[in-house]
Amino acid sequence: MAAPRCVLFLLYISLFSVLEYRSSCEKLSDNTGEEQSASDALREVKSDVSGNNEDDRQWQSTDVEMDKSVEAKDSESARPAPKDQFQEELIIRPLHSGDIYASFQFRTLWDTDFLQQGNKVSHYRLFPKSLGQVLSKFSVRELHISFTQGFWRTMQWGQPFIPSPPGAELWVWFDDTVADVDENWKELTNVLSGIFCASLNFIDTTNTVQPSASFKPLGLGNATDHRFLRYATLPREIVCTENLTPWKKLLPCGSKAGLAVLMKSEKLFHSSFHSQAVHIRPACQDGQCARPAWELRQTLNVVFDLYTSGQGKKEWSLFKMFSRTLTEACPLASSSKVYVDITDNPEGELFELSPATPVLSQAVVLGDRRTYSVYDLTKADTFGQLRSLNLLLRWKGDNGDMLRPLLHAERYVAGFGLQTGEIHTLVYNNHPFRAFPVLLLESVPWYLRLYIHTLKVTSKSRENKPSYIHYQPSKDRQRPHLLEMLIQLPPHSVTEVTVQFERALLKWTEYPPDPNHGFYVGSSVISALVPSMVAMDTNLTQEHPLFSSFFPVKEESNYFMRVYTEPLLVNLPTPDFSMPYNVICLTCTVVAVGYGSFYNLLTRTFQVDEPSLPLAKRLANLVRRIRGVPLLT
Repeated sequence: MAAPRCVLFLLYISLFSVLEYRSSCEKLSDNTGEEQSASDALREVKSDVSGNNEDDRQWQSTDVEMDKSVEAKDSESARPAPKDQFQEELIIRPLHSGDIYASFQFRTLWDTDFLQQGNKVSHYRLFPKSLGQVLSKFSVRELHISFTQGFWRTMQWGQPFIPSPPGAELWVWFDDTVADVDENWKELTNVLSGIFCASLNFIDTTNTVQPSASFKPLGLGNATDHRFLRYATLPREIVCTENLTPWKKLLPCGSKAGLAVLMKSEKLFHSSFHSQAVHIRPACQDGQCARPAWELRQTLNVVFDLYTSGQGKKEWSLFKMFSRTLTEACPLASSSKVYVDITDNPEGELFELSPATPVLSQAVVLGDRRTYSVYDLTKADTFGQLRSLNLLLRWKGDNGDMLRPLLHAERYVAGFGLQTGEIHTLVYNNHPFRAFPVLLLESVPWYLRLYIHTLKVTSKSRENKPSYIHYQPSKDRQRPHLLEMLIQLPPHSVTEVTVQFERALLKWTEYPPDPNHGFYVGSSVISALVPSMVAMDTNLTQEHPLFSSFFPVKEESNYFMRVYTEPLLVNLPTPDFSMPYNVICLTCTVVAVGYGSFYNLLTRTFQVDEPSLPLAKRLANLVRRIRGVPLLT
């Protein structure tokens, strides 16, 4: 009996000690503010059997746990900033012709790598997912696409911030890991055709070239293997609302907030010039380029003309140009600004700008230092009490004379008849004392058969021999002509490039529905490093306005410029398509008459029609029938 009593006594003592220890743990947890789980309490009961020393260790352990929790909270508060950012800008430049040039610039920068092996990007915040999937699937290193309606008049408007040719232009650099570039190019054009609702699916081998020197990468990397480059244009592409709508959907805020609310289709397309573009390239985020990122640059340029707008007087405002005003910035944008060029109006003698702003900014744009009035949309005082910003520009006097651009080009077709012709390209160097080289690219369709031995380059009535020529002859119905030349332009001169061609006779199925309208030839592309009037800033990572930092600058004395000429409209020998119509009509008539008569003879049934009796005999027979007498025959 003594043994069971001892066992029960020990069980009571152990149970009482456990309960007392739990109460002490609860007191400690109340004092320290930390909650202990039941498993931790049981574990500490088994390990801590003695008294005060163990309590001290428990206090130390809870202090360590508190430090760890504070460190965890600090680590959560010190999380890195978002990997993507968005900026938007609107630049308004009054032109000397009285027109207004408005340029929208949207930039999305994302710290990721679509082309890294095993890096599958699935979460998109600001960068459009449709374009991200295109870059990843087709291994695209750079993509540049533009849709333009109208022709930029350089001699009247000066140089644009980002040039583009009339129609559609697409040039892409693929990654050097691509095995079949032509197949990727074909699939990419079809996908982009669906994204932008354009006719890019008409791009094929007959209008695609591989330039060797004209189109270098604008982003990171010094790729020189032109096998991974493709360039194509569609000069007859018509730009309308169905192209603008998917373009606006690529913006983080769409057209609901920010500067994009001004993009009203009715106003944008009722202008002298309209161009929208998408540029994707890898870019640096810091000076050492240790953090490369992907840059999406969306641009929209429009020129409002006095006469096409129907105003008739030199007074402009945001509401008159876009039928809307600005009320807020895009909530997702880290920067949202409006720039107004006041370089030619330092004292307000040419035009009056209201509301006035004390914030001014200077930037080197196209080799010239310009001054801008800046309106920051992220600040509430910019909109005033009405919560609306409507910039008003009222001209006071004569616009003055515009400085002639240093580089300008023209092109036209000469000759007569429908057999031969000659292409003339004029390149102007308006610098008074500096000569500089330019790179000329000509892409001519295969049905204009160039006589390359007739190529002539003259400057100031003297032969100007190119220092570099790359020519790829065409193949009928397979590829176009490609001609690239490096030409030195003398100062204050006009350089003329001429080449003769012969018109080919197409098959009757290869003519478009309106063959007498003519066939379009894409614009010539002129690339050059033009001497700068002021020192250019070569620090690409420094904060610059978006419109002044698109083309990379490597030298302080020069800046890169690209110029496009007019597209050509050439008539080809066209058969008389009305003759087949006449033949078809005559043939159908003969068949209808001949076969119809023959078929009528074969299917008609003939019956003998007995001659009817004279009227006298019919009356007599009527009387005889009444009398019951035999009838007369």
